[in-house]
Amino acid sequence: MATARAAWKGFLKIGSVSCGVKIVGAVTEAEKIHFRILNRKDGLPVKSAYVDEETGDIVDAEDQIKGFEAEKDEFIHIEPDEIKKIKLVSQHTLEVDEFVSIADIDTRYLEKPYYLVPADGASLEAFAVIRDAMARKKVAARSCVVLYQRGREVLIQPFGKGMLLTELRTHDEMISAETVFKDLKARKVDPEMAEIAELLIEKKPAKFDPSKFEDTYENALIAMIDAKRKGKKPPKPAPRPKTNVVDLTSILRNSLAQEGGKAATRAKSSARSRKRA
Repeated sequence: MATARAAWKGFLKIGSVSCGVKIVGAVTEAEKIHFRILNRKDGLPVKSAYVDEETGDIVDAEDQIKGFEAEKDEFIHIEPDEIKKIKLVSQHTLEVDEFVSIADIDTRYLEKPYYLVPADGASLEAFAVIRDAMARKKVAARSCVVLYQRGREVLIQPFGKGMLLTELRTHDEMISAETVFKDLKARKVDPEMAEIAELLIEKKPAKFDPSKFEDTYENALIAMIDAKRKGKKPPKPAPRPKTNVVDLTSILRNSLAQEGGKAATRAKSSARSRKRA
């Protein structure tokens, strides 16, 4: 198997300790369905192009320039060389600013994962010392790095023989949960319903196993494409689920009964005990 290409090479620096590292992408889109845009008239592929908004003429790559709209229709021109001249420490060094407890990480802020590995054999020992110390203390390191010409806040944590580096969303990107949940009214849950729901949960224990994850939309696309290739009718769409919350207790009991009779019997027995009490 070919060695994965590094997205970044530099140094991991903690105080006076540093070692050479490289960042390798942990996500691939290779297995995803990708569509080309075709001309409906002749069935041939078309390509996108930048056009002048006023004249409609195609603008060649050498005539394109980045622009920041400071005021309405007033742009500040930014040359590629001007962007390259912005020198940041994070372009070449993952300098650790602080360590945080892994238990305190808010997973809403985790965005895109990468693998972090030693850059060469000479860096292996220092890398292992840092990784193992972080694993024993159960902490992750917070740092920042320039990837694909953008500064990104990242979190680094031990992961097997290497480490996992994850891009972080900024606080400004996050919508406050209080804003979304503010209209939800507190409601007292019926103890019997709560117990039945807990028993239903107990009937479906599992370990977190991503190998069993399934992209049902992607599978439906593949099935449709395969049917069209063979000249067959596409599969029928899945029926919309019916909702019925008139008697939630009965729905929960029926669902529990389908999962296993013993658990349902326990729920009924518990309910009778509460009524006698």
